[in-house]
Amino acid sequence: MTDFDNDHQLAAWTATAAGELLLDVRRRGLVGRELKDAGDLAAHELLMKLLTEHRPDDAVLSEEAHRGTASSHDRHTTDRVWIIDPLDGTREFSEPPRDDWAVHVALWERGELTAGAVALPAVGVTLDTGRPPVVPPSTGGRPRLVVSRTRPPEFVKALAEEIDGELVPMGSAGAKAMSVIRDLSDAYVHAGGQYEWDSAAPVAVARAAGLFTSRVDGSPLIYNQDDVSLPDLVICRPELSEVILDFVREHGID
Repeated sequence: MTDFDNDHQLAAWTATAAGELLLDVRRRGLVGRELKDAGDLAAHELLMKLLTEHRPDDAVLSEEAHRGTASSHDRHTTDRVWIIDPLDGTREFSEPPRDDWAVHVALWERGELTAGAVALPAVGVTLDTGRPPVVPPSTGGRPRLVVSRTRPPEFVKALAEEIDGELVPMGSAGAKAMSVIRDLSDAYVHAGGQYEWDSAAPVAVARAAGLFTSRVDGSPLIYNQDDVSLPDLVICRPELSEVILDFVREHGID
């Protein structure tokens, strides 16, 4: 029985449930934009239903809600806000059998991320803060920097050359962040546009696993702001953090 008094378990359960629904949507024979839209809507509606049922007094900040389907509570006047991305990586979701897409569920309380889960439905894995993942020793011979498979930032290419690293192309932000935990990469460095729902749950889980997280200038990642744009981040093994931040300080991200 799931303990719904436990925010960590609720985050993991809701993310997993939305992921299972998305797998079902993927099996319906839809393609392209129809599949993307059906997945977004189904996962959003399920997460809103479950969070409303089990945390009726909390606000919700969602990618879909931000577009117009508002939470019943004002996130600016409550101490608890769920920050969710019902389907992170719609492009990859719409290209079966790709598995680099995710569901994000995070809880913000009084200025901090306090619980979170990232479901990787096509992999059959949900990583969460209630059972902090253990990051294994790196098996990469060279530092592996995971980047967007469609829009890798130029400065990350230069960083890879500087540290004799290699680039690992991958889809969604959640999949990329969890790739560091799963020893598929050693660092996720991004700049060029994201929103709070893209990184809240991945950052919560990464922190619980002992990884380093920050903006690319080394400043903290702050959530539930008036402006929900949060365009850059670093998630990496702690031993790589200074190398990455020093490179950005010296060379910038332009």
